[in-house]
Amino acid sequence: MFTNKLLLRFFPFLSWLPVDSVILRGDVMAGIIGALVLVPKAMAYAQLSGLPIYFGLYTAFIPAILGALWGSSRQLLSGPVAIVSLMTAAAVTPLAVPFSDEYIGLALLLTLMVGVIQFGMGVFKLGTLVNFVSHPVILGFINAAAIIIGLSQLDMLLGIPKGRSDSFLKDIWEMAGYLPHTHLPTLAMSVFALALMLGLKKVPALSKPSVLITVVLTIIVSMTTGYEQKAKSGIDQVADPSARELVAGYARADQQINALMTEITLQSGQLRTAEKARDALATTTFRQKINALMMSDAPTTGEQGRADEKDHAARAVANIHHRIDLLRVDVASQESQNKVRLVQIRDLRFERAKTAGDEPAQLYLKGRVPAGVETDGHDWHVKKIEKGEMRLMGGGDVVGAIPAGLPGFRLPTLTWDAMISLLSAAFIVALVAFMETISMAKALAAQTKQRLDPNQELIGQGVSNLGGAFFQAYPSCGSFTGSAINLQAGAKTGIASVFNGVFVAITLLFLTPYLYHLPKAVLAVIILLAVTSLITPQAIKHTWKASRTDGIVATVTFVITLLAAPHLDRGIMVGAGLALVLFLYQTMKPRVAILGRYHDGTLRDARINNLPASNVVTAIRFDGRLYFANVSYFEDAVLHAVADNPEAPYVLIVGDGINDIDASGEEVIHHLFERLSENGVVMLFSGLKKQVHDVMRATGLRDVIGENRFFATAEQALEAIYSRAEYAGEDDPLKRPAQAGKVSKLPQRD
Repeated sequence: MFTNKLLLRFFPFLSWLPVDSVILRGDVMAGIIGALVLVPKAMAYAQLSGLPIYFGLYTAFIPAILGALWGSSRQLLSGPVAIVSLMTAAAVTPLAVPFSDEYIGLALLLTLMVGVIQFGMGVFKLGTLVNFVSHPVILGFINAAAIIIGLSQLDMLLGIPKGRSDSFLKDIWEMAGYLPHTHLPTLAMSVFALALMLGLKKVPALSKPSVLITVVLTIIVSMTTGYEQKAKSGIDQVADPSARELVAGYARADQQINALMTEITLQSGQLRTAEKARDALATTTFRQKINALMMSDAPTTGEQGRADEKDHAARAVANIHHRIDLLRVDVASQESQNKVRLVQIRDLRFERAKTAGDEPAQLYLKGRVPAGVETDGHDWHVKKIEKGEMRLMGGGDVVGAIPAGLPGFRLPTLTWDAMISLLSAAFIVALVAFMETISMAKALAAQTKQRLDPNQELIGQGVSNLGGAFFQAYPSCGSFTGSAINLQAGAKTGIASVFNGVFVAITLLFLTPYLYHLPKAVLAVIILLAVTSLITPQAIKHTWKASRTDGIVATVTFVITLLAAPHLDRGIMVGAGLALVLFLYQTMKPRVAILGRYHDGTLRDARINNLPASNVVTAIRFDGRLYFANVSYFEDAVLHAVADNPEAPYVLIVGDGINDIDASGEEVIHHLFERLSENGVVMLFSGLKKQVHDVMRATGLRDVIGENRFFATAEQALEAIYSRAEYAGEDDPLKRPAQAGKVSKLPQRD
């Protein structure tokens, strides 16, 4: 029995066995159906992450299989999703140029770090840590992220350029200036794909494969109409002198930036070496000083020499820091100039002369073609300038060539600087990815009545990302769409997700040539439709109605996420911090009620119900944990209540709502008891919970106060008070009309 439990702990997929043949057939079909729908979505999400299209397929392959084998949910499908794809782009874009080798390396490193964090949290059973990021924070974040995702696809939908700066909203505003340059064939393809998908979704039989059908039809349209038009051209082929100089200036500056960045990398390596030498000398010098003090010896000549070496090492470190700072200033200057040039280059429109054979074609500014020169009839613009060469676009953008074959083993580049730069983003991505995963897994478990283990799910997601990092996958998590398809298709075990990954592998091996002509505008439409369901203003409104505090947290998170984009982690961090601060603020001032006798005989808040005060007892109910942050508020509330009702000789603390007490709370009660006793006021307690009694017994406070001052209920305490001879005949507002039963002995007034 122990051996079986141990095996299931390390290999949870063994619980699927033995698999009935009927269940196996159903799982295989569910996996194939899910893959047919998710293959185009995977490519779309890769486009969103700033990685080449095929990385979406890589992320839908290995992570899907590993997540199914080591997770606890049998229907959950791991793979690329919109939110995590956007967060990947937000984390890596400030550090490298999208689609570059450096960018890919950092994305794989991010996957590895996310996997390590999730796996570690699962092993140490820290799944509850995600509860620190409250639902309002996630709600505000997802709504803002969905809007950002939708807006980020406008360039693909309209065929216009979009910049990548440190401000997403600024990029969108600048992109609006290019609306007059909207590429009409791209816009037509976007509208066609959108209408096709929406129309197919209304047909029940075609609803599930609507994305696949749209992809196939748009590929056919793209291929038969010559939708794609692209070319390469040297800068010398630009006929207009001013335009040629503008492009050449950009190319020269780009080369200088690359050279400067290479030098910064070399200097950073030298800096790390110099810092290690400095630290080693500092440690040696410190030890020698300690030894000298212990031996009462004066510094030797050798020690003086080592001190000089230490100073020299410190100066070397400072000099390298200075050189790096100067290089970064030069890079910033060149990038600033190129940013201005790029805006001007994007406004250029060229007409390309027809040529015979491989002869280079001249590029003329639109409307300035010399008489007698025949053009190819296309309107060309500069897509990219790389290594002194212009890449031109004269038609719609397509996926292009996808490398055939499975992803090869690739070790993520492990550098200290990169890991430090990605650390905070890795934690945020790990938490958000797991929260999206566990929310979907819980929804599936509610329908299948399956037991869900959040920590095992964390381990599964960690293994999924760890394995994916070595096979060129970017961060993945549980997919809402894929998991829902698994459930609807009748998947009973994780074999469905395994076959989903296998079918993706088949696509990579045999079907990639057929995806060449897939318009990127279609992928943008797929993303747009996928995120529309994430925009839920009614949910934020509902949260506001339920709790004004939660509504503020959701709204602030939403606004900060939008304003801080592409730095999405700031929205989560600000929202989580605000939620924690507001929670602490609320607990600092919990509800305190002075109780009165309502007409139906119950004890209620006297202020709300306009009940008269008692001349015998001041009954106070405290709703909340009594701890260091609110003990002063509790003390002030009791003293104010006593001061407002000075004739009452008794104070009753109704403690039904006090769930816990710490050392500060115990100290304040002790102090209050002594202070009230000195002023002739008897302090009584009712309804205290076991954990509060335990603290009072452990500290001896219960003995100090006296056992006869504690009552199980407020009614018993009041009954004991009014049983005394001096109050027996008094018509007091808190006194019940009839008293009966055995009463406890009350202490005399001090």
